Amino acid sequence: MPQMTFVEQDGTERTVDAPVGLSVLEIAHKHDVDLEGACEGSLACATCHVVVDPAWADKLTAPTDDEEDMLDLAFGLEKTSRLGCQIVMTEALDGLVVRLPSKA
Repeated sequence: MPQMTFVEQDGTERTVDAPVGLSVLEIAHKHDVDLEGACEGSLACATCHVVVDPAWADKLTAPTDDEEDMLDLAFGLEKTSRLGCQIVMTEALDGLVVRLPSKA
């Protein structure tokens, strides 16, 4: 099974099993990672904002216009910011690293 790493706000790294077909948001919830996802993955908010490690950013499909619009609402936006609900795990993403942005 693929794995991915969440880097929490305090810098703690948590490597977890990441089943193929689940979104980063769903994987976070499965492993009690503090990633909100208020709209439950319906692309109606930016509370599942993550920052993809630059080494992985080009391996993801490009964000849709709808995702880009929601990202405009995210705090602490960075060049590799994405919505966790829109990144779906595949075998090719085994080892993916995402950072949870600061909430302040």
